[in-house]
This record gives sequence, structure tokens and C-alpha cells, in this order.
Amino acid sequence: MSDTLPQGFRKVGEDRFREVVGLGLDEFTVGLLIEHRPARTVTEAEHVQVLALMGNEAPVHSDIEFCQRTGRDQVLVCGILTLNVVLGMTVRSTSGMTSGNLALDEVRFETPVHVGDTLCAQSTILAARRSNSRPDQGIVTCRIEGHNQRDQRVFSCVRTFFVPADPSTLRNTTGY
Repeated sequence: MSDTLPQGFRKVGEDRFREVVGLGLDEFTVGLLIEHRPARTVTEAEHVQVLALMGNEAPVHSDIEFCQRTGRDQVLVCGILTLNVVLGMTVRSTSGMTSGNLALDEVRFETPVHVGDTLCAQSTILAARRSNSRPDQGIVTCRIEGHNQRDQRVFSCVRTFFVPADPSTLRNTTGY
């Protein structure tokens, strides 16, 4: 078997590779743009489940008759589901090894999302520095955007989170 290291993997043994989850502080450079894939199509099942879990009874999310009488041809997906789908798509590559979120700022829902829309996400690194209070951690700030299948921006925010300053040590300690 080849010892050539596939992109996105690290060697952990003879003829054995492990997927890389998350980045370390030194891998984040200001201006870096990460496109997250695969895209995700919002389903009716997850829309209904999120409404039920939240106890959200707003008719704009659940009553097609209400929506049609107020000028909409379909119900809107709850913004919390949109936020979760888009942010969730970013985790594996950016913050897969985070020890905590610090902030979610400038949250904007910019274009309506409907069941059946397919969303993709991207992260642009705005800042990355070593934490003053936790020197083994870095603090990364990025702008996250979600776009639909028509390339319309549906969601944006600025997210700040911890990452390991030395990802190799954390990966070796945790098996990641």
C-alpha cells in the first residue's frame, strides 16, 4: 500500500490514515476562505422536528393557509434551523477540536429558506491569535455565510471560538 498521505488525513500507523477534524491556530490565516461541503437540503422532517423541540407555534412556519393569506406560497423554515444547518456545516473543518464557543455576533437571516432548499456554507477568517488567559488555546474569529442553491446569501454571522494552539498534541491525546 502507498505511503502517500491523502489530503485531509494524517498517518497513524502502517497503511493506516485518520481523517483530520478541525484546524489548529497556526492553520488559520486572516483572509482564508473555506468552502464547506457537502451541501445540505433542508427536509420537511427536520423542519417539523425543530418546531416541535422549540415549541415554536408561529404560523409563518407551520400554517400554509396563513402563509398564503399573507402573501407567501409556502411556510418559512425557522431561522434556528437555518442557523444550525449552516453552522453545523462549518464545524468539521474549522472548530472540530474546539473547547468552547465564545461569541456569535452580527447574526443575520437575509433570504427566506424553505423546505427543499439546499444550503452550503463558507467561513472567512477575520482574526486568529493565542489566548492571553489560556496559552494552550487560540481564539479564532470568522465570518460565516450560508447560501442557497441560487447562490443567494440566506444567513451570516461572526463566530468566535477556541482552537488548540498545538493540534498535534490534542490529536495524539484524544485519538483525533
